[in-house]
Amino acid sequence: MRSDNIKKGIARTPHRSLLMATGVSKKNINSPYIGIASSFSDLVPGHIGMRDLERQIEKGIHTAGAQAFIFGVPAVCDGIAMGHSGMQYSLPSRDLIADCVETVANAHQLDGLVLLSNCDKITPGMLIAAARINIPCIIVTAGPMLDGESRCEKLTMIKGAFEAIGKYRNGEITEERLIELEEASCPSAGACQGLYTANTMACLTEVMGMSIPYCATAAAVSSEKRRIAFESGMQIVDWVREDKKPLDIITRDSLRNAIIADLAMGGSTNSFLHILAVANAAGVDVSLKDFEELSHKIHQFVKLEPSSNITMSQFHHAGGIPAVIDELAKSVPEFRGKYKGVYCDKSIIHDYSEPFTTKPGLGILYGNIAPDGSVIKISAVDESCYEFEGIAKTFDSEEDAMKALEEDKIKAGDVIVIRYEGPKGGPGMREMLAPTSLLVGKGLGTKAALITDGRFSGGTRGICVGHICPEAANGGVIALIKDGDKIKIDINKRTLDLLVDDEELEVRRKALKPFVSKAKGYLGRYSRTVSDASHGGVNV
Repeated sequence: MRSDNIKKGIARTPHRSLLMATGVSKKNINSPYIGIASSFSDLVPGHIGMRDLERQIEKGIHTAGAQAFIFGVPAVCDGIAMGHSGMQYSLPSRDLIADCVETVANAHQLDGLVLLSNCDKITPGMLIAAARINIPCIIVTAGPMLDGESRCEKLTMIKGAFEAIGKYRNGEITEERLIELEEASCPSAGACQGLYTANTMACLTEVMGMSIPYCATAAAVSSEKRRIAFESGMQIVDWVREDKKPLDIITRDSLRNAIIADLAMGGSTNSFLHILAVANAAGVDVSLKDFEELSHKIHQFVKLEPSSNITMSQFHHAGGIPAVIDELAKSVPEFRGKYKGVYCDKSIIHDYSEPFTTKPGLGILYGNIAPDGSVIKISAVDESCYEFEGIAKTFDSEEDAMKALEEDKIKAGDVIVIRYEGPKGGPGMREMLAPTSLLVGKGLGTKAALITDGRFSGGTRGICVGHICPEAANGGVIALIKDGDKIKIDINKRTLDLLVDDEELEVRRKALKPFVSKAKGYLGRYSRTVSDASHGGVNV
């Protein structure tokens, strides 16, 4: 066992003494040592219930004959960090989490890990750590929260809270109703109720085989989730004894399976960043080209909130990820999986031959604005808007764009351009749910567009294009756009173009001042070392 490095032989007497100080018994001193990397936090709704899950995982580990050690890693709630400078820390926290797990696991020579996660950057950070360390690991995602309800209206965090702001400012609801929605939209522990980034990454983790069946969708407050946590504790001990490691599971085939499932369900656009980052950590040849190739082949046969009114709770009861795997294994030659023959509610998880649309849930757009690619959640765009041409209104920060939206300066036919919000320019590539939700809440979701070198929440809907590469901070064309320019978005052709001739763009390029980051501390270091979004926004 790897842990023999800290517990075997006369020279390790001090080490054993320190381990006994933690409460390890003589009986367990020679057992496998399993770390439980817990992202418990009182600050994050998706993580407040983890103390109970820690206990269940610990029970499973001890039942299987190993010794458990719990240690903490940080967690950021993207919803609470949204719309202010705090969001700059969200994406960088993914690397911080991976570094924390790697540090503790290697410093203490643990034999295996249970990675207790849930929200947006924590799960991909855990996956990156697992690939880096490559000791037996299993991930337990804490699960989605219960659906909200008020006056017999089903609510989610996005439609019940974020989009309610636009409705209130538009005069569609009263302040009293706004407060009712605020209080009822997030009724329990858990990740927010739709197929946003947290639940997308939980689903893809299960597709890859890094979580046990139904882990992604079982509610955070359910007894089923407690049983899954216990069983995961048992499972990791088996994997340690079998020497089953993450790089046996995270392969080119399993990552492409995750991409296929992502496209078939219409998950969060953030999944592009995270799958590429996991591939980089695992040393697996998966790139944006894989997304592009598969996006022209895969039909969307699951449609969840925010693209529909179906929540994660309903998806779970319809069969969850095992049912999706079952359907993909039967129908998609590229999908490398086994037929499971599980229960499936066809009203929610359609037959692949009868999809919601033959378009994928996600797509990559190229063009002179995004020669290295950009992403869009096709499933969240009304088909009447698949071809959109509008007039640019440019903003060098999310705050400036929000001010214009709040002051009703954005009209039908406009294309909001938010730049200098990429991985380097932000720094941290802020997620912009506030402006996209306000756009929809004001009734402009099919009448105006938004493009950015930043990124979006999985809850974003409307004509919103993100991850534009090269970003403005790297001198990308998005930095050259001026107010009044025409921009064309064509989802059918997968293009994003600035309708300005090359000669004029060259004049503008010569006048463009080089970007200089003012960030200090962790964000300053991050800005200097981060790659672009088309390579996963990883530290290089």
